[in-house]
Amino acid sequence: MRGPKSTATIAQKKLHPETTKKTKADKSTSKKGKSEKKNSGVPKRPPTAFFVFMEEFRKDFKENFPDNKSVSVVAKEGGVKWKAMSESERAPYVAKAATKKAEYGIAMKQHNDDLNSKEKSSSASKSSVDTNDDAEQEASST
Repeated sequence: MRGPKSTATIAQKKLHPETTKKTKADKSTSKKGKSEKKNSGVPKRPPTAFFVFMEEFRKDFKENFPDNKSVSVVAKEGGVKWKAMSESERAPYVAKAATKKAEYGIAMKQHNDDLNSKEKSSSASKSSVDTNDDAEQEASST
């Protein structure tokens, strides 16, 4: 039978603040270091060869086992099959992943070019008085 906790163990726990759990307020303040604004126009990163394989494997697995609703079972079976495959069997998926990666590189370059052109247009819209003030401030600071 368990009895009430002794006051000695309760006092020890109060003496060690590092053992206490963080409150919600503490957790929210720790996230301030992250960037506040995400760029929504950035292209999505391409899938790896394994994920290209898993897209096809999920379809096949669902056809063979239509009653299975567990995502973890599908993922485990896919991982086992991927590990058992030879390099020659993986080659088509690696090639598809490489083409998607190349497309992603092109899309990212285009996105970065668009961002640079927007930044240039916004900096060109500054008045000449503002640019002269900036130049004077830089000259005085050196």
